[in-house]
Amino acid sequence: MRNFLLKRQILFFLSLMLVLVACATVPITGRHQLTLIPAAQINAMSFQNYQQVLAESHVITDTPEAQMVKSVGQRIQGAVERYFAEHGMSDQLSGYAWEFNLIEDDQVNAWCMPGGKVAVYTGILPITQTEEGLAVVMGHEIAHAIANHGNERMSQGLLQQFGGLALAEYLKDKPETTQALFLGAYGIGTTVGLMLPFSRKQEAEADHLGLIFMAMAGYNPEVAVDFWARMADTKGGAAPPEFLSTHPSDQTRINHLRQLIPEAMEYYQPR
Repeated sequence: MRNFLLKRQILFFLSLMLVLVACATVPITGRHQLTLIPAAQINAMSFQNYQQVLAESHVITDTPEAQMVKSVGQRIQGAVERYFAEHGMSDQLSGYAWEFNLIEDDQVNAWCMPGGKVAVYTGILPITQTEEGLAVVMGHEIAHAIANHGNERMSQGLLQQFGGLALAEYLKDKPETTQALFLGAYGIGTTVGLMLPFSRKQEAEADHLGLIFMAMAGYNPEVAVDFWARMADTKGGAAPPEFLSTHPSDQTRINHLRQLIPEAMEYYQPR
């Protein structure tokens, strides 16, 4: 019995040390978070899954809308890189290989995987309406990736299911398990319906970072309120679109955006 208790104490101590070592800080907000998966490893998984999504989808490349997606993405990319350079954090973007693609699909959806892999579905364009409306969406989704929200959720899942000491083993020897956790964390492919919603804290962070990045890219952050109001109107009496199932759009969010806009406007320099 004594040996059992001693082992449990050692296990608890080592797991606690792992959690402490794996703490990261979200840019801009300064919140501490748990990120157990090394950036190089999670980026490799991201790049592989992104290419699979593109291979299984109809990617639009030669339309004004496709060019707009790339243009908005590149401007926000530049803003992110400039912000990180100004704050001495460029090393955190090491390994990024940005891509911005428009996928023909009626889903009202968009997402960004680690390493800057972005997809926008044509179904959301009637709601974004303008280039600035698209910047709201892409800034928000890129902010989720920049803030390591997927890594955070995947880390929580690993810790809950396997415990800290088993982490290295499962990352190395259980590719199917870690792949399922990755897909669940980012909501990609057929597992999108199983995706757990981002927490309110993560959503607030993505709104915060997204507004600042779009403002730095030369887009007026004030348009975010109108965009999310249009998203709220799409609910109607039917089930909400996929984008809303994980991105709550309600008066609370709009009120929060209004509180964030004055700060974001300090970064805004019209093109």
